[in-house]
Amino acid sequence: MDKRTLLAIVLSLVLVIVYQNFFLKKPVPEQQPSATIEETQDVVAGKAAPDETIVTKAAPAPETVLIKKPDAEVAAQDITVDTPLYTAVFSTRGAALKSLKLKKYRETLDKEAGYIELVNVMEGMNYPLSLSFPKSSINVSPDIIYTTDTTSITLTETTDIATLKFSREYPGEIRIDKVYTIYAGKYNFDLEVDVVNLSKEIIKQSALLAWTRYVDPDVKIDRYSHEGPVSYVKEKLETDKVTKLDEPELYGPDVSWAGYESKYFIAVAIPQQPSLTNLAVSRDSENLVRVDLEGPKNIILPGQAGTFKYGLYAGPKDYDITKEVGVGIENSINFGSWIKWLALPLLVVLKFIYTYVHNYGFAILILTFLVKIIFWPLGNISYRSMKEMQKLQPKINEIRERYKDDKQKINQEVMSLYKTYKVNPMSGCLPMLIQLPVFLGLYKALLYSIELRHSPLMFWIQDLSAKDPYYITPIIMGATMFLQQKMSPQPGGDAMQAKLMMWMPVIFTFLFLNFPSGLVVYWLFNNVLSIGQQYYVNKRKS
Repeated sequence: MDKRTLLAIVLSLVLVIVYQNFFLKKPVPEQQPSATIEETQDVVAGKAAPDETIVTKAAPAPETVLIKKPDAEVAAQDITVDTPLYTAVFSTRGAALKSLKLKKYRETLDKEAGYIELVNVMEGMNYPLSLSFPKSSINVSPDIIYTTDTTSITLTETTDIATLKFSREYPGEIRIDKVYTIYAGKYNFDLEVDVVNLSKEIIKQSALLAWTRYVDPDVKIDRYSHEGPVSYVKEKLETDKVTKLDEPELYGPDVSWAGYESKYFIAVAIPQQPSLTNLAVSRDSENLVRVDLEGPKNIILPGQAGTFKYGLYAGPKDYDITKEVGVGIENSINFGSWIKWLALPLLVVLKFIYTYVHNYGFAILILTFLVKIIFWPLGNISYRSMKEMQKLQPKINEIRERYKDDKQKINQEVMSLYKTYKVNPMSGCLPMLIQLPVFLGLYKALLYSIELRHSPLMFWIQDLSAKDPYYITPIIMGATMFLQQKMSPQPGGDAMQAKLMMWMPVIFTFLFLNFPSGLVVYWLFNNVLSIGQQYYVNKRKS
């Protein structure tokens, strides 16, 4: 009975890991109501529709006028913004973002490798953070050329703050000012858009902020992560698989943020008024994926300005850093909804240990040792119970042989045997059940923590987030599992169960071959400690 329960626990753990990494599909987002903002009625008694903001007392706006002056003869200029954390390149075409490279993270382990690029553009596409006003009285093309007096910005101190202002004026109609506020010590920056009404008519202006990204369909990503559009709507994380975007996905209102993510990095736009913001995610035939944020209308009197504000974050999926932004970006880190309450504290402890040892590989070993110490008494109970069960195994085999045609009688006699010798078969499995959530919490914390990315242990393991290049640690891990199994009581009289248990080390070895080496190191060291504890208990009771 004890052996079957143990087998059920181990098989359940295998099924959880295999299902999550090989078969779990992202849920298809529910089709949301149309995210478009309908044209509103006349403004009556100083009140606007729910999706409008009155700048001053207003009257009905004229029909939409598209403004797209020929800018082909005007060459776009680049403005470089350099901070201690990243180098960004803005373009006067669209007053948008052309490039953003993170200076603390490289593409590969090679010291000469390029920095992580969070903006992916191609010829002819609108740059990320381009702006248009399609459902407004006056619309402006997103790729118009703006002017700026700034040629470059360099911030050296983490407390430095700078502004980058772009302007475009259409005399007698409107002027658009896009002002970026850059913070040297942060991965997030601000964007304020002022639309000034230069005409003699009242206009309605609704901004559409677009983040377009080219997605290469041939690029392979690992099975542990999602790469593509991501958003946080109604306090729920929404991820869209790029290959499934045959039709636009519409979300909202109540859009907290939206953008793009990979396993370790994220870039998102954060609307100031999420309750009045809608989202559309789409892909065209050239694999250009668009994330469009549409906010409320501003009703702007002549000589007045309507303002649209956004926050922006482009950086690592570091839990502490994203948490500080305060809009739930930390929820993009896939720690799991039900095990998150354990994964986060374990990650905090791991980072604390790192401050002393300065090696995440050693920090994992120390954390594994601390967890083993905490559960040492439970482990002793388990191993002692297994030892007692092993002593009773010959008597259990005799009962099975004597009553082999009467399963009910076998169960009665076996339970009577347990009672006589005061052995509780569940005492060997209960400690394992209690420890299982901790193991799963560590599994999640190590699998998705950016801290392990490009972090070495020693020798051939130079990246704890990547698989062991020579498969040495998974093979040793499988050998330790086999040794553990040989030290445990064998399931007498049940050949099928014995075969399944013999195959468990093989299954785990193949399962862990492509796992991040940080996970394998944790599991391997935990097995070594468990073998030592089991040997100690067996020797003491012999």
